[in-house]
Amino acid sequence: MKNYKICVYAISKNEEKFVKRWVESMKEADKIIVLDTGSTDNTVALLEETGVDVYTQTFKEWRFDDARNASLSLVPEDYDICVCTDLDEVFEKGWKEKILANWNDDVTRIRYTFNWAFDEYGKPSTTFLINKIHKREGYYWAHPVHEVVMPMDRAKEREIICKDIVLNHYPDKLKSRSSYLPLLELSVKEDPLDDRNMHYLGREYMYYRRWEDCINTLKGHLSLKTATWKDERAASMRFIARSYREKEEAKEAKVWYRKAIAEAPYLREGYVELAYIYYEEEDYYTAYDLLNAAFKIKEKSDNYINEEFAWNSFIYDLYSICAFNIEHYEEALDSVKKALEIDPNNIRLQMNLSLMEQYVPNKKD
Repeated sequence: MKNYKICVYAISKNEEKFVKRWVESMKEADKIIVLDTGSTDNTVALLEETGVDVYTQTFKEWRFDDARNASLSLVPEDYDICVCTDLDEVFEKGWKEKILANWNDDVTRIRYTFNWAFDEYGKPSTTFLINKIHKREGYYWAHPVHEVVMPMDRAKEREIICKDIVLNHYPDKLKSRSSYLPLLELSVKEDPLDDRNMHYLGREYMYYRRWEDCINTLKGHLSLKTATWKDERAASMRFIARSYREKEEAKEAKVWYRKAIAEAPYLREGYVELAYIYYEEEDYYTAYDLLNAAFKIKEKSDNYINEEFAWNSFIYDLYSICAFNIEHYEEALDSVKKALEIDPNNIRLQMNLSLMEQYVPNKKD
């Protein structure tokens, strides 16, 4: 196994609460470099105390790709592999050894597991693959926000997948993300044909409850010739449906959820969201059928499109209620038990379990 040199590089601003944990996780690297972009707390001092190579630079007009490119430029040219992380992220131990075991002179990038969110019990709830481990030469960062590392020559890129390399995300939930929307608007203005950022902008409008902007932007995304990834197209359709639902236009919402299911029938999310509308309308039979279709999908996608509600206690909870209301009592009981296995402290689920056990007395544990 060739001894490739690995450098972790990152940007920071007011991350003092994360410094110690982050450095401890990253210290397997041969070098750690941080570009601080204007901290007013003790981030820089704490990083310097740990032996990290710290540089400072402020940007007149902030955009994430500029900062990432500036930090990447600080990595010495004699290093082979670059690993970009943020200070609120933590690698599981042994990550360097796993990189070296899989890297060779032909590899230019690694895609690995990213646990973006955890539930209240500390179990990963949103997981997908990312690819921020890359060769020192031939890469750059693009887009003002939701920035991505890009190959200068796609024909020369050789990416491998190593799911056993695991990076966990523990964000500061109080930190403002208010800059994201204007930066996304700028990103789409700069490149109106970029389908990825058009999708992100529409999603951001949804987060801001700007329903009409969400609908119009995501319809624009779907109209782009480059918008061919079915998973993301289905997500745009679901977000359009959510917006219509919020506008109390249930009929139109159902149309778009059906489109999402038709676009990507192998994803659970569309079935579950549409089932919820029918549940609200007390059409338990239709909701029951849709949830059964969702349960037939056994594999969770390994991209960022997957959503927690389609895989956690929510889907089992919803199914149990629908099954109970159509007098499928044993199914209802089994499903509420599964929901409680995932969310054992949920008082409402515990009460539902007690109620449903009365209808299937022989199945009490």
